[in-house]
Amino acid sequence: MTQNSDSPASFESQTLVLKPWRGSWDIDDPDANFKEEVVAYGLLDPLETLNGLADSLDIPIGALARYVLAKWATGGSEGMLHLGSSTVQRMHDACRKAEEADTDNARLAAYNEVKQMIDWLYVPIEDPEVYGN
Repeated sequence: MTQNSDSPASFESQTLVLKPWRGSWDIDDPDANFKEEVVAYGLLDPLETLNGLADSLDIPIGALARYVLAKWATGGSEGMLHLGSSTVQRMHDACRKAEEADTDNARLAAYNEVKQMIDWLYVPIEDPEVYGN
């Protein structure tokens, strides 16, 4: 499939500076794990990989960078579409109930409930012929 390489007017070119961040945060910051990853991944140079990919695929590096960022940034929404809102809601409810109960037994029960859902979702990955495809 061939696509026109011209960008729609609404997708104007933007400049983005890829700059490592070495911020700090409180020990009880609920986003501490994410911030720690931002610092750790900031030590790497993503352009090494993107340049190699751009060269081997003959795709402009800016287009690849946009693809990577868009794919990562929308991953949560994409995951929701794949799982379906009812499955996500069931998983969320199991965790919420366990946290409300605030007991190890309730958390273990929630883990088992979510694990069963994941095991069910994993069936076609483990056995692609299971549904006769």
